[in-house]
Amino acid sequence: MSSIAQDRGSASALDFLAKERSIAGPGFNRWLVPPAALAIHLCIGMAYGFSVFWLPLSKAVGITAPLACPAGTSFFAELWVTGCDWKVSTLGWMYTLFFVFLGSSAAVFGGWLERAGPRKAGLVSMLCWCGGMLVSAYGIHTHQFWLMLLGSGVIGGIGLGLGYISPVSTLIKWFPDRRGMATGMAIMGFGGGAMIGSPLAQLLMTKFATPTSIGVAETFLTLALVYAVFMTAGALAYRVPAAGWKPSGWTPPTAAANAMISTRHVHLSNAHKTPQFWLIWGVLCLNVTAGIGVIGMASPMLQEVFGGRLIGVDAAIGSLDAAQAAQIAAIAAGFTGLLSLFNIGGRFFWASMSDKLGRKATYAIFFLLGTALYASAPSTGHAGSIALFVGAFCLILSMYGGGFATVPAYLADIFGTQFVGAIHGRLLTAWSMAGIFGPVIVNYLREFQLSQGVAKAQAYDTTMLILAALLVAGFLCNLLIRPVAPKWQMSEEELAAARKLAHEIAPAGSASTGGVASGSPAVLVAIAWAAVGIPLAWGVAQTVAKAAILFK
Repeated sequence: MSSIAQDRGSASALDFLAKERSIAGPGFNRWLVPPAALAIHLCIGMAYGFSVFWLPLSKAVGITAPLACPAGTSFFAELWVTGCDWKVSTLGWMYTLFFVFLGSSAAVFGGWLERAGPRKAGLVSMLCWCGGMLVSAYGIHTHQFWLMLLGSGVIGGIGLGLGYISPVSTLIKWFPDRRGMATGMAIMGFGGGAMIGSPLAQLLMTKFATPTSIGVAETFLTLALVYAVFMTAGALAYRVPAAGWKPSGWTPPTAAANAMISTRHVHLSNAHKTPQFWLIWGVLCLNVTAGIGVIGMASPMLQEVFGGRLIGVDAAIGSLDAAQAAQIAAIAAGFTGLLSLFNIGGRFFWASMSDKLGRKATYAIFFLLGTALYASAPSTGHAGSIALFVGAFCLILSMYGGGFATVPAYLADIFGTQFVGAIHGRLLTAWSMAGIFGPVIVNYLREFQLSQGVAKAQAYDTTMLILAALLVAGFLCNLLIRPVAPKWQMSEEELAAARKLAHEIAPAGSASTGGVASGSPAVLVAIAWAAVGIPLAWGVAQTVAKAAILFK
């Protein structure tokens, strides 16, 4: 009897995770869903902030200073070495793996996510992301870099992909009247995760550091536990609307009112066969390639372009003394923080604006304005106009973030909402490619320029013009996007079958078994938003404090 009871208990727990058990009942407040998405995105967004660990990890053995490996030690040897420290360039491969596996896992598991629902996908994301950090913590403890690559890079990267796309389809279906704003709120969290995680990690490493430990393994353990709580709460709070639900008083736009917003749906198996998918793929890849390379080199770029002029000294970066170099490094850190703020703010601002301007027009602004800003950056730098240079790149980073937040709504407009989460997952392979192209273009062109004797202040001139050319190509891709041909769109019978397969109809009498039967008290909404808003506000305050040094 006890085994039967246990089996029933297990079945009940699994049933609770089923998509049909998360269908919201009448009166559910849709504003409870964005904070659930933010709870997950603010945790996995720490992927952007992992560089805070590179310098401490580069002296994990030496503690006070890096203990260099013998000359000729290969990258593969560093995977197993225990008696010397890893190089920063070696540690950076974890960052690369994050985004390679984010895109590939989102593409592979996107179809499963549509059937399983955001609640189950969110929990799997938590297990991968937090479990990966635990594996990495053990890798740090044993000084085995292959475990860190496996833990945070591969397993954590899969968690990133699932966590990133888990709320997209759900939010778009809850906010058909404000698709851009809804996805902008969630994806803003991914950009904001590092603003919380990086200063928190700094505090934890300082607390856990001892004469024999850099404190990073303990920090990974602590963050994994904290993130597990928030991500679990977010996943369990997800609700999906019943099939055919729409906001009270809202009338869907007709094809005559806006030809770029489809009222029909394209099946996942057909989306990649259309030219529209590959044009939007190119739009995202080119926009991200241009922005992601700048993010990785923002600090050295500002220091090398302006040098001593940042502190009122007419001298190149290489001729400054240690105290002056430290001042400039602090200013550059403030510049990086300011770019983070615009990256996050741009995600919400531009995605919300796209609801009014239209997705195609919004991307046209990104590409035209971005081209002008990149092309003018060299002359602005040579003229010594620090304010214009900083302002230009803040605007560029706002459009970089805006591109991420706007693309899910663009996909919903073109392909409909039935498979938008899975289609978005496949589209994120563009991010994986951009994560390789962008840093390669910026880093290797800089190295080539320097090897040819070009001064550091001019080493980015050609790079900026190449990035401007990429945005011109992106503009042309965006210009060519048209509504999908009717032959690719699903019939009503096909749509009904797809919705049945996706478990979008709750069993009789269980439409609200997700936990909110009718009506959602305003206090519950306030608590949900406070749970994600307070940490985000703390992270913003930390970033603003660092950025303020730019204006002193």
